Amino acid sequence: MEEYMLIFRHEDGKKVASPEQIQVWMKQTMDWIGGIAAQNKFSGGNGLSFEGAKVVGHNGVVTNGPFGEIKETIGGYIIVKADSVDEAVEFAKGSPVLQGEGNTMEVRRIAKDDGVHK
Repeated sequence: MEEYMLIFRHEDGKKVASPEQIQVWMKQTMDWIGGIAAQNKFSGGNGLSFEGAKVVGHNGVVTNGPFGEIKETIGGYIIVKADSVDEAVEFAKGSPVLQGEGNTMEVRRIAKDDGVHK
């Protein structure tokens, strides 16, 4: 069994939802993660704050961000255990993040000491 990171990509990190909508999304997300955990396939994860973020670029150039340079932002991630990338994709399809127009879920296998990424 492999581990995969499901990365929450928000089309526009500058859009601000109401506190009520955020609470709805948080409950939906916790329920979604709970369903994965009930299958003993949840390894961990975190949301990422947009406050206090910086982007360090070539030659040490630092900008406020990530929204200063790109429209799309990464809002968080979870790590799941799956037998294949297809199984991990099925988990990603259930994410409440996908309710937002233009939002996506990136699915990436976590490279271990398998000689693939040395």
